Amino acid sequence: QVQLVESGGGLVQAGGSLGLSCAASGSIFRINAMEWYRQAPGKQRELVAHLHSGGTTIYANAVKGRFTISRDNAKNTVYLQMNSLKPEDTAVYYCRLAQATGEYWGQGTQVTVSS
Repeated sequence: QVQLVESGGGLVQAGGSLGLSCAASGSIFRINAMEWYRQAPGKQRELVAHLHSGGTTIYANAVKGRFTISRDNAKNTVYLQMNSLKPEDTAVYYCRLAQATGEYWGQGTQVTVSS
């Protein structure tokens, strides 16, 4: 089993910044990708940022140029730096890990951006 623990969410004013982290532990083996998703009230969960083990990154159009995904391999931790936040970024943010044995999700962390 793999456990993912997210942290760093909170309340921030529009234009501000927040950093999220997601620490993976347990039976980690050949990670293919680590990703951040978000789900706003009444909406489907959507991909925010993808980081492949080879280093390739993909961002949702809505966050390009504002969010940055990164990873500390030694700590098995993925980060999401969010700048120039907008009220529409308000959501529960989840990290996802995909590896040879399957996919795993964190419990989610709330990000609220006030206008």
